[in-house]
Amino acid sequence: MTTDASLNTSGVTSPPAADFATARWRSYLRDCREILGIAETMQVSGRVTRVTGLVMEAVGLKLAVGSACTIPLSNGSRIEAEVVGFDNERLFLMPQSDVDGVVPGSRVFPVEATLSLPRPGSVDHPRRRPSDRGRHLPVGNALLGRVVDGAGRPLDNLGPLNADAAAPLSVRAANPLGRAPISETLDTGVRAINALLTVGRGQRMGLFAGSGVGKSMLLGMMARYTSADVIVVGLIGERGREVKEFIEQILGEDGLKRSAVVAAPADNPPLMRLQAAAYTTAIAEHFRDQGLNVLLIMDSLTRYAMAQREIALAIGEPPATKGYPPSVFAKLPALVERTGNGRPGGGSITAFYTVLTEGDDQQDPIADSARAILDGHIVLNRTLAEAGHYPAIDIEQSISRVMHSITSPEQGALARRLKQLTSRYQRSRDLIAVGAYTPGNDPMLDEAIALYPKIERFLQQGIHERSLMNESCGQLAALFS
Repeated sequence: MTTDASLNTSGVTSPPAADFATARWRSYLRDCREILGIAETMQVSGRVTRVTGLVMEAVGLKLAVGSACTIPLSNGSRIEAEVVGFDNERLFLMPQSDVDGVVPGSRVFPVEATLSLPRPGSVDHPRRRPSDRGRHLPVGNALLGRVVDGAGRPLDNLGPLNADAAAPLSVRAANPLGRAPISETLDTGVRAINALLTVGRGQRMGLFAGSGVGKSMLLGMMARYTSADVIVVGLIGERGREVKEFIEQILGEDGLKRSAVVAAPADNPPLMRLQAAAYTTAIAEHFRDQGLNVLLIMDSLTRYAMAQREIALAIGEPPATKGYPPSVFAKLPALVERTGNGRPGGGSITAFYTVLTEGDDQQDPIADSARAILDGHIVLNRTLAEAGHYPAIDIEQSISRVMHSITSPEQGALARRLKQLTSRYQRSRDLIAVGAYTPGNDPMLDEAIALYPKIERFLQQGIHERSLMNESCGQLAALFS
């Protein structure tokens, strides 16, 4: 007779005690899953304590600056907001829309960032990387030919974007030592720029102009004629009427096919205008990382600075230079430095930023700051515009800081010669007009007087006229031959 404990008196084998324990745990876990399935999840929230002007104050949450929040309203809608500052336990929220409907004590819920998961097998899977924190918006080829707002929502009634990629709005600029140097010229299709203010691929240029001197038309010419794989346009803080005009009349159907347009008109809240500029740059960065040559046009950098000024003053930052708080002058280079060339052999972002000069004052604080951080500036002159001179580029005040390293010495010498003659003629214009100048007293002025009609024709160009780089340089050389 066997003495094995696993056999009972009837000779049937009994299951070990461990199997009973496993079965009990499985049943317990199954019950827990059922309970969790019907349980209501608890969500952390805060409440609104104050709404003053553009800023809402909330308590009960500990969120980082830049975090997204949502405030549900009684009518079923909700307001999106962003944390722009804090004071002890109080959070300062800047809404993305009007605050109509917010009542004292309205709940404030944090919004988790939507992250694209790393590829399986990568070293950081599935942990969150520091660069992935913050709000992400759609990028990629799905945006080509589309017009969206600062939150990535379509404005063109063409349906959803169906983008397969997303990018963070706020990223650090690339290591300057890892960037490829500017070594190639960029054909903008504008004769005066190609020959006298040659732009390099990956350069950041400023277009300085007052209101009504033709900057939008000049941007449209460059958007249609510039040799780039992709065009990204940011219309920041401009009139709503100008958005449709720029897209339909200036950019055109052919230009829109290879363009992504982000529009945040002047009636948008300052946070949306600020976000639209960052989103425009993020779209351009995505295409650059794909190895493409991108043309970025942002109209305007001044409206971006004004939006930051509104936010900074609303949360109590003291004004400094002509009413602009210090944070404005810290935001400008942080935005501009994200553009430019990528790594050697990769893509590039050539950026044109319009800068509004109030009262045609070139020493405006934003204009002065932008001039210092950009790689050159093109100044439009109101006197030339009023005289029918188009494009109204003031050659004397304009400069490209990389032209000497990407053009031949012969072209550089001819460009300097034309600037010298133009400057000499302008200084003596009144004397020439009244007949007070006697020919022969100044050989350079005599040459300027003889060539000035040809110089004027060379600098003028029709809106629908395209001048290639080789043609522009050839016409410059023929001017002095």
